[in-house]
Amino acid sequence: PRPLSTHILDRNGNLLFKIYRNENRTKLTLAEVPLPAQQATIAIEDAEFYNHPGFSLRGIFRAAQRFLARGEVTGGSTITQQLVKNALLTKEKTVIRKIKEVITAVRIEHKYSKNEILEMYLNEVSYGGAAYGIQEASQFYFGKDAKDLTLSEASLLAGLPGAPTKFSPLANIEAAKERQALVLDR
Repeated sequence: PRPLSTHILDRNGNLLFKIYRNENRTKLTLAEVPLPAQQATIAIEDAEFYNHPGFSLRGIFRAAQRFLARGEVTGGSTITQQLVKNALLTKEKTVIRKIKEVITAVRIEHKYSKNEILEMYLNEVSYGGAAYGIQEASQFYFGKDAKDLTLSEASLLAGLPGAPTKFSPLANIEAAKERQALVLDR
């Protein structure tokens, strides 16, 4: 389990303060995340999520082809692989780490359901700054709980994990809108 933020409430249950070190994170169940937010995340991060064993040969070959043809380092990771990278391994870019990532992703796919993996991912991933997990991202960018996200808001948030700084609406509204449009197209 990852550290969660401590919430200090008044006697009526209203939030007074949040206490956290580097990662502001509030865990949600998948049922608390609106379906459009789930679908938008899957669409942009791993369209084959429900059909692979934890890794995507197509994604790996596509990333390898782009690297060999243009020298581009692009994502080929599934949601499960991203969860493994963020929660269990370092972010170093080596072949050995990638092999460990694939093996661990397959093991996670055997232990957990796809919905459990998606729930863990949505609670783990960085959305920029100290906002980790979709609940804190929703609070940070829109000042509301994730359960109240609109399709427009959910599609903007779904685009952030790929490059939270680059696609932040606070830093570059045009890049954020372009990424949001790509999420909606998918």
